[in-house]
Amino acid sequence: MDPGYRSPLTDLFRRGDLPRDLRLLGAQGALQAAAVEQLALLMLLLDDRDGEIAETAAATLRVLPEESLRAFLARPEATAEMRGFFAARRVLPAAVAAPDGADPLLPAAEGTEEAAVAASEDATPALLSGLSITAKIKLASKGTREQRAQLIRDPNRIVAAAVLSSPKLTDAEVESFAKMANVAEEVLRIIGTNRSWLKHYGVTAGLVKNPKTPPALAMQLLPRVTERDLKLLSFDRNVPEAVRLAARKYIAKGLR
Repeated sequence: MDPGYRSPLTDLFRRGDLPRDLRLLGAQGALQAAAVEQLALLMLLLDDRDGEIAETAAATLRVLPEESLRAFLARPEATAEMRGFFAARRVLPAAVAAPDGADPLLPAAEGTEEAAVAASEDATPALLSGLSITAKIKLASKGTREQRAQLIRDPNRIVAAAVLSSPKLTDAEVESFAKMANVAEEVLRIIGTNRSWLKHYGVTAGLVKNPKTPPALAMQLLPRVTERDLKLLSFDRNVPEAVRLAARKYIAKGLR
């Protein structure tokens, strides 16, 4: 079922190629993302090709705490599709919206060492690397800028997607990610297809100059680059040859 909400994290689930264990975690409401992400994933997974996952998502939706759910539905993040879905089930938005939409509707179990580390703003890189996927996703959504800078490099694509979906993410962070040569190509591809982020020149220039950016994407963004940066790119041995040659062609067109 379409929740009417899109983000890098929900788009991964829309594609339907995630491992079953991760889809099952989403259906259980165990991925500790923001409320809108959690709810969107549950609605998407109602149509999962795996019957058990679809049934689990339906069961999780039935046990969402009604008071928290109604308060979230009154927030601007809640889509018309979400409100309509629950209105059909006689669950309407509350008169007063929840003050914060960053918290999940189903919180993680408390009292575990992992939950304590995930909630800590002082978690070190070594501790972060040892966390479970669910704890990393929670931290990607609610952690600090420094933690997101590490988690964006996580080898699991769902963790990086959770970082890019974080309500705390800033344009400055996205620009820094666009310049990183140690992130997965998929991270750069997600950034390069987001119209909102591409409105910031630093993001576009960072992607084009990044040797890790897929050449097809970098060349697609070349028309957005200034003449000065085109000239620098045309001689930059760090970028793929195809990008250098394309930059030279744009320069030649501008000179004619």
